[in-house]
Amino acid sequence: MKPVSQAGHPKGWPAALPWVFLLGGLLLGAGGQRLWQAKAQAAPASAEPAQATPARKILYYRNPMGQPDTSPVPKKDEMGMDYLPVYADEASAPTPPAQRQILYYRNPMGQPDVSPVPKKDEMGMDYLPVYADEAQTGGLALSPERIQQLGVLSSPVRREPLYRAIRATGRLSLDERRQQTVTAKYAGWVEKLPVNSTGQTVHAGQTLLETYSPELVAAQQEYLIARDSQHKLGLSLQADGGRRLTLEEGALQRLRYWDLPEASLQQLVKTRQVRRTLPLPSPISGVVLAKKVLQGSYFKAGDPLFELADLRELWLLVEVFETDLAGLKAGESVAIRLDAYPGESLQGKLDFIYPTLNPQTRTVSVRILLDNPDGRFKPGMLANASLTVPLPGEPPLSVPESALIDSGTRQSLLIAQGNGRFEPRAVVAGPLAVTALGERRVVIKEGLLPEDQVVTRANFLLDSESNLKAAFGSLQPATSPAKEG
Repeated sequence: MKPVSQAGHPKGWPAALPWVFLLGGLLLGAGGQRLWQAKAQAAPASAEPAQATPARKILYYRNPMGQPDTSPVPKKDEMGMDYLPVYADEASAPTPPAQRQILYYRNPMGQPDVSPVPKKDEMGMDYLPVYADEAQTGGLALSPERIQQLGVLSSPVRREPLYRAIRATGRLSLDERRQQTVTAKYAGWVEKLPVNSTGQTVHAGQTLLETYSPELVAAQQEYLIARDSQHKLGLSLQADGGRRLTLEEGALQRLRYWDLPEASLQQLVKTRQVRRTLPLPSPISGVVLAKKVLQGSYFKAGDPLFELADLRELWLLVEVFETDLAGLKAGESVAIRLDAYPGESLQGKLDFIYPTLNPQTRTVSVRILLDNPDGRFKPGMLANASLTVPLPGEPPLSVPESALIDSGTRQSLLIAQGNGRFEPRAVVAGPLAVTALGERRVVIKEGLLPEDQVVTRANFLLDSESNLKAAFGSLQPATSPAKEG
């Protein structure tokens, strides 16, 4: 055991050592106090934001994939994804409600139910306020979620060249200029009938029938007599007053006036033999529409023997409404589709616009030419014709066809004003037209500005909701509604 000194510390220790420990303790105590004070000052600053952040009110939970499905409580979808909360400050209107007069509250799901005071529906969702400025302008304000649920799309107003699309239905018919009736200028009997059926195809110059005619036999004999007399008498070919026909030439010319084939006449001149029967040739190439003689039958001069038609070109006769006549011109190209050949597009040419109008149907007949070189198309076939003509004047303002809301007595558009606001506007619509690319658009004559944006999708839903809101507003009393007790 070490000896202890009189001062109370072990023997051999320095006498100043206790003072060293005392001084270190005081220094440590002062430093710890300053460290504790710094922490105490920093703690309120870090805790202050948590106390200042207010709690946001959740109205409901929506589907994370944008589907029209909501829930008043947290849930998951079929893929296990959490439904997203929709807060009260997100569903409110852009202008603070305190600065706008609230007329009433409407059902958040669009049901026909209103309330003069704030309330909740069966799912716990707050009724949405309807403000006085909305009811006065007849506009509609929607949240981004509601716009996405409805699938609202908008399109700018355009000014571009437009074309009027005209469509009509008709039937193919014979070209009247390619039809011909075959007759004889003399009387006789049918000795032979090579062409003996309707629908048979014939060529120009082909023999239709062979006839026996006493007149033709006598005329041939007269030619031969005149020829012999000419050579025996030695008549001069010249006479006072110029060249004239000889007896031989006059007799031959008489046979030509009966439209006998030139080959038969040359054979008569060469052989000097009278033929008992002579052929009747076809004047055109085509088909036999009607055969009006039989083998051995007798016919008189001028009787119709055959009806022929050239089918290499047909007419398409269609009826066009008088409102579509403006801009129609002969020579325009026409697209034709036949019911007999679906999916095949043909090209025709507008040939003639008839000068009269049918007072019962208010239509005008239009004639279109269609080439038929191989005879595939038959008279009587149904056909659809379509052509486009440019609208006269300067390019007008137009909107997509789906943007126009036409009730029969009122035509209107929904104008997208931005920030989720839409305004119905009455307009005066013109004709339906198409662009050069085939897009269907409606000409707007009045009520539209070039810088407007129009709703092209879900516009009927928005118009119905706007009208419903206006109807609810008209049901409200003139005075402020009393609060529910």
